[in-house]
Amino acid sequence: MRTRRLTFAKTLTTGLVIAIVVVQVYPLAWLLVTSLRPAQDFAAGNPFGLPSSLTLDNYARAFAMADLPQYILNSFIVTAASSALIVFLGMMGAYALQVLGFRGSKVVLGLFLIGIIVPVQVALVPLFVNYARVGLLNTYQSMIIPLVGFALPISIYLFTSFFQYIPRETYEAASLDGAGPYRIFFGITMPLSTNTVVTVVFVNGIFIWNDFIFANTFVFTEGLKTIPLGLQNFIGAMGSVDWTATFAAVCVTVTPLLLVFLVLNKAIIYGLESGSTKG
Repeated sequence: MRTRRLTFAKTLTTGLVIAIVVVQVYPLAWLLVTSLRPAQDFAAGNPFGLPSSLTLDNYARAFAMADLPQYILNSFIVTAASSALIVFLGMMGAYALQVLGFRGSKVVLGLFLIGIIVPVQVALVPLFVNYARVGLLNTYQSMIIPLVGFALPISIYLFTSFFQYIPRETYEAASLDGAGPYRIFFGITMPLSTNTVVTVVFVNGIFIWNDFIFANTFVFTEGLKTIPLGLQNFIGAMGSVDWTATFAAVCVTVTPLLLVFLVLNKAIIYGLESGSTKG
């Protein structure tokens, strides 16, 4: 009887995992196939059916309709700069709160965690007004600053959760050897945090790469548009859309994230586990 229950539970679990994988993978597979489907075939036939033939014309039209390389470059600049600042500031903030410690550090950490629930929309008008006063509108900085600010709370929390499992004896031994706070940070804490750094970069990088609200609010010129904002160019007059070219453009823009995830997936998973359980 017990064996039957275990077999049934195992079968049910396997079925659920397969169903979840199908739900997750099917949209990506459909997106790729549709991006290779002739436009006439997509418009005339079943959009969810198998294509009668495959073509690369959609990708050619996608690059002709919009400056995709420039959008990708802009997104890369914003994502790389924001991620670097998030990691550096988040790690140093968590180091001060968890490792060095000071009176009221728990209160400060609580304030950072409260920042997680603050919606970004409440900051748009104040930021726009202040950017206009200091001349930061329509710049990379206008997107990077709020992206870093709103990502810091969760990043500090992840680093703090990881730092609390680093043995205190490690820091004490380094202090006895004459190492100061900065030397300990760069020589011990930072090297031990590699997997957590990868996790923080990837988790925040997804939202930064796909950010629309800050780019749409603070950027006006074509040369500074990021990918989500640039994809608006595929909407034509009266709301008409070249769907197959749009799907091709989306495939081009999501490919970097997929490649990064495939390369770093083990480090990302380990970083999440170490940040929530132990180092």
